[in-house]
Amino acid sequence: MLPTDLVPRIVLNLVPMVLSLSVHEFSHAWVADRLGDDTPRRQGRLTLSPLEHYDFFGTLLVPVVAAAFGGFSFIGWARPVQVTPVRFTRRLSMRSAMTLVALAGPLSNLVLAVLSIAILAAISRISPDVLIAQDGRGGMVYLLRAMFVVNVGLAVFNLLPIPPLDGSRLLPRSLDRLQEMLAPMSVLLLLLVLYSDTLRGVLIERPVGFISGGLQSLFGLWVWGGLS
Repeated sequence: MLPTDLVPRIVLNLVPMVLSLSVHEFSHAWVADRLGDDTPRRQGRLTLSPLEHYDFFGTLLVPVVAAAFGGFSFIGWARPVQVTPVRFTRRLSMRSAMTLVALAGPLSNLVLAVLSIAILAAISRISPDVLIAQDGRGGMVYLLRAMFVVNVGLAVFNLLPIPPLDGSRLLPRSLDRLQEMLAPMSVLLLLLVLYSDTLRGVLIERPVGFISGGLQSLFGLWVWGGLS
């Protein structure tokens, strides 16, 4: 028998993931456009609409499955924004421009995380009872907590130096050949990271805990434990 709160749980897991990934991909598109590459604009990716960014498995199915099993997913993906490096402005090297485009996505997630916890901190000071409310206000708080956690998680996940994640574009030129060799095995490498307790702990969970803990200390608010 399905749990009675399954549908609300799915919605509250799905909404943060869809919104966060849409902002992530839009940020890639916006920076590329500002640097002179109109490829994302021509492909309709210079928008915050989730309809232009979502990936069925990474954006929709992952959060739904996590909710069904009683967890919360902070790992997901959308359709990558395509860029044409030769169109970038000559004021920057092609590699520097690609670095800025790559950084835009994870940085946008960190901004969303900061905004989410800042709003929660303001709520806790203005109306502390809202944080433990069991009505619709409680759903709003859960959504903000989810936005915080999912965006810290997405920032860390996307900075992993594994193609085609953003972190692979931040590596020095000397590792280009190694990236080319690893690219065909990228899916296997990601699965290894996700399903190995040791690798997942070192590469994802510890950085997520460090960043989220630092932000929570900064704002004097603890929100991580209720969503882990």
